[in-house]
Formats: sequence, C-alpha cells, structure tokens
Amino acid sequence: MEVVVLRLGHRYVRDDRVTTHVFLTARAFGACKVIYSGQRDKKLEETVREVVEMWGDSFEVVYEGDWRQTIENWKVTGGEVIHLTVYGLPVQDVIPEIRESTKNKMVIVGGAKVPGIVYELAEWNVSITSQPHSEISALSIFLHELFNGKELSKTFKDAKIRVKPQTKGKNVLKL
Repeated sequence: MEVVVLRLGHRYVRDDRVTTHVFLTARAFGACKVIYSGQRDKKLEETVREVVEMWGDSFEVVYEGDWRQTIENWKVTGGEVIHLTVYGLPVQDVIPEIRESTKNKMVIVGGAKVPGIVYELAEWNVSITSQPHSEISALSIFLHELFNGKELSKTFKDAKIRVKPQTKGKNVLKL
C-alpha cells in the first residue's frame, strides 16, 4: 500500500513552516510522497529535497495546481481518500477498516478553509479528537495508527547521516 499526503491551499510565506512540517512528518511517518496545492513554493520543495538527500530514502514533493483533479485522478486509478478533519469520525473507530484495505491511500490535510467538496470526495473523513489542533499532529497520529507504529523503527535507505539515540547530548553519525 502506497500512502501519499495532499496538502491543500499552501500560502507562500504565511504557511512555510507548517507546510514544511507537514511534509517532514509525512516522510518520517511512512508516506512516500507529498502533493500540495495553492501557491507554488520552489524554496519549500528544495528544502524538503535537501532533507531527503541527507536523511535518506526516496520521497517525492509534487506541486499540483488543481487539487480537485488530483483527488479525482487518484480515485479513478483505484486509490482511496482519507480527509483529516475535526468534523470526521473518530480515528479509533475507523482505522481498522482503513487499515484492512490494501488500496493506495491519499491523506488530505487542509489549509485555510477546506472546500465542502473535499468532504464528499473522501471515502473517510477522520478526526483525531474532535477538538481544534494542528494538522501536523493529526497527520502524525493518523499515520502512526495506520502503520500500527511500525514506522517508528523504519530505516531510511541511502542516508548520509543518522542519529544515534542516547540519554543525553547529541550523536549524529556521518555515513
């Protein structure tokens, strides 16, 4: 199963940090690719590519201007769509069914205001609590649940650096 994250409505400069963190979280927690819409941000794309170059594995960043067409194309090719929203069904109630399906998954993370059609296009509208919080935290918890925590011990191929865990201090290994 392939997992792709779609970030809706990136706003240049205003969303730089949040969108970067969404992308890094997607990579670290097992997604193979991020797609984003809104304003194109080549600096953001380059930043993530530099992280991938240093920390390893293959991870793709793609800009798509027409998010709706991107979702519809995903569905036509047999993929499923999960929209993370405070208004959805609790993750703990729907994750077994989502996990059971071997179809490729597109996880949608909103930006400013999510258009109502996104709720209709998604097979699942999923909440991580029904309280306001960050799309970054929602994505990390969702992917952690989807992969049953196995993403936490993933080894990233072709890394140039790796952290050696320790109780105190920092130890970064150059490979």
